[in-house]
Amino acid sequence: MGAGLAVTGPDEADGAAPVAAATAARAGSVGGRADGDVERLRRLLGGEQLAWLVDRARRRLAQGQPLTGVVTLPKASHEQRRAAERLLGRRAGRGYSLSVPLDEVDRILRASGVAPEGLAAAVVLLTGPIVDEAAVAAAQAAAWAAARAPLYALTERRPELSGWLAWLDGTGMLRRLAGDPDTAARLVEQLAAVLDALPSGGLALGRLAATGAGDAHALDDGRPLATLALAAVRVLAGAEPTGDASAAGRRAAWAAVGVHLDELSSTVLCLGLPGGAATPTGRMLAAAHEAAEPCVLTLRQVTGRGGERADLGVGAGLVFVCENPIVLASAADELGRDTPPLVCAGGQPSAAVLGLLELLADQGASFAYHGDFDWGGLRIAGGLRERVDWRPWRYDAEAYLAALATVTGGPLTGRPVDAAWDPALRPALERHGIRVDEELVLPVLLADLAAGYPEPEADVPAD
Repeated sequence: MGAGLAVTGPDEADGAAPVAAATAARAGSVGGRADGDVERLRRLLGGEQLAWLVDRARRRLAQGQPLTGVVTLPKASHEQRRAAERLLGRRAGRGYSLSVPLDEVDRILRASGVAPEGLAAAVVLLTGPIVDEAAVAAAQAAAWAAARAPLYALTERRPELSGWLAWLDGTGMLRRLAGDPDTAARLVEQLAAVLDALPSGGLALGRLAATGAGDAHALDDGRPLATLALAAVRVLAGAEPTGDASAAGRRAAWAAVGVHLDELSSTVLCLGLPGGAATPTGRMLAAAHEAAEPCVLTLRQVTGRGGERADLGVGAGLVFVCENPIVLASAADELGRDTPPLVCAGGQPSAAVLGLLELLADQGASFAYHGDFDWGGLRIAGGLRERVDWRPWRYDAEAYLAALATVTGGPLTGRPVDAAWDPALRPALERHGIRVDEELVLPVLLADLAAGYPEPEADVPAD
């Protein structure tokens, strides 16, 4: 506090007893001074009645403030007032409060020879070394900054994570989860290693945790690393750092960056894949195709065992990909065995979806994709396009305008995103502000599936 400022808070006398106890406990010579000098100092300043004064001076020193100005004790007792008068050698005013000039106390201690170095040295002699709280706070701030530094380097490499880092700093999540800078530094090192491995080509969560953190359970739900990494994963998938916290939501978020929780919980829905007799998965697909029924494959069945690749029976043929299960279910009902190969992304593609599409691509297949005409749909389509190449299946600006002419969509909400396959699609969506869900254009999609090939759109009047 500055010179001349009185400290008058009623709670400030509470520290008197601890100081008095510490003073009474210190005996013998201290700091190289003779026992007699120390005893004189205790008699003059170290008694219980002046403990409040010593405590105020100590707190000022700890906060890096000068020992100048006046300190005031409200509701001082008669004994406290008499002790101050003995110290100052004069009457200590009237009224209920007691004010003592620190400069005068410093002068008295120096002149008397009891504490030639002044009040600050006397306080240390009576109560022990004083921690510089400002220096400690600065050191803590520097340690936290050093712990966070790798995250800033990470966002320089991965600018798409900038929003996540802003959320992390804004919420103080790292400090809350880590508790101290050393723990935070270890956590950040593991976090950067995990995020640098994403997106993956189909990695088990436990293996990602073992590789990035040296602990196969470090990314289990509820662990600090999992909380931080999952928020980043959501951002990488184009969502907000906080999202669906359900098991399904977490599974979908990890799946969006190619990570599966296990080989059985990640699934893909398909219809019309001919399959084959050489592998168990091929035989399952052949049976489902014969029965004209949709088939659900797990990631384990897609990837096979011991490097065995499923025979899917598509070869270099065209595979239709839709976003929503209603398209596939309707095709099964209306087209049956005449449905060409059709895979459902199921919203944000799971590891099983990506695995199946990549396996189909490896075996020579090409893809035609359709999804919802909204920002989420465009984001899903763009992410999928980074994994497998596809051509639009009535999923461009022309098809959007044609749909608006025949159906009534809902309001378009969310954060806009570009459509790399058709730069005109985003402006069209922004201009009209209407979303068109895939279910609304089912008749057109089913007609395409029946024809076996997406026909060109009819001419659309100028928008």
